[in-house]
Amino acid sequence: MDTLFDLPEPETPEQAVIAHYRLSDDQYGSSAEREAVFDAERAMAAAVEEAGVGEVDGNEFGGGEAVLYAYGADAEALFKVMEPTLRGLPFRPAYVRLRQGSHETESRVDL
Repeated sequence: MDTLFDLPEPETPEQAVIAHYRLSDDQYGSSAEREAVFDAERAMAAAVEEAGVGEVDGNEFGGGEAVLYAYGADAEALFKVMEPTLRGLPFRPAYVRLRQGSHETESRVDL
């Protein structure tokens, strides 16, 4: 039987670690706060790459909050690598959302 197309194999759903930090003002935080987030992001990107568990995919600032995004096949493994750096950032309140599975099951970890 001839096929009309080559369909890709279904992929494992991508999981996520999304960290939220409250900053000192209602906008983008201070330049020192932004620099601390950028430094943490670089450190986590290197650790995640070295561990081979996914990728740190960037940040978002606004509304008095900084958000960091990371994706991989296993949110728990990704969080384990990132956790020391995430907990090291001094901004509070702070929490992490772990998105897991094809139904996007979500759990929250307070930092």
